[in-house]
Amino acid sequence: MTRDRTLGRFIALEGGEGAGKSTQARLLCDALVARGIDTVLTREPGGTRLAEAIRALLLTDGDAPDLRTEALLFAAARADHVSRLIAPALAAGKWVVCDRFVDSSRAYQGGGGGLPDADILALHRIGSEALLPDLTVLIEVDPQISAQRTAARDGDATDRIGGRDTQYHARVDSAFDGFARVEPGRFARIDGNGTPQETHAAIMAAIDAAGWVQS
Repeated sequence: MTRDRTLGRFIALEGGEGAGKSTQARLLCDALVARGIDTVLTREPGGTRLAEAIRALLLTDGDAPDLRTEALLFAAARADHVSRLIAPALAAGKWVVCDRFVDSSRAYQGGGGGLPDADILALHRIGSEALLPDLTVLIEVDPQISAQRTAARDGDATDRIGGRDTQYHARVDSAFDGFARVEPGRFARIDGNGTPQETHAAIMAAIDAAGWVQS
């Protein structure tokens, strides 16, 4: 998707389970609003009524879909999300902060599940016109800390994908690492092992380093 980069900015937060993405997305949105930036906070899958319905199907409701159906459903949810929320907000000059985007599909259904990256990117090109964030904030957390945080957050009520085995999630983390190595200009790698405030400060430093707005 081609768009005028002088308009809104698109920032996605990525990482494995227990990285604190949702907390950091909220903190980032609040910080941008405090700087006078009109900012939309959203999540994937979700963000629109249709995408939220697909989220329930993917994570909690009914029988688990097979891997290819799962990838197709994520792509469909993302297409509606981009069309109805993300693209209009960016065109209106707003900033969008999204808790997960296409790199999660690449890491989870690709790295974790084994689908070819080219297939996932083809779905993204068809459904969302290959839109990519201006900056992808990758929050990296040690596996032991991740497991502790996930257990404290979810207990026995983890969602269908979060509850997959440790080998699956190790492949997810490895995939994220690979994406950031290949595209260092699009990714900001953030140490998420500290307190939420420490992680937030590191994210704001990455935003400031991009030079888009004065603090």
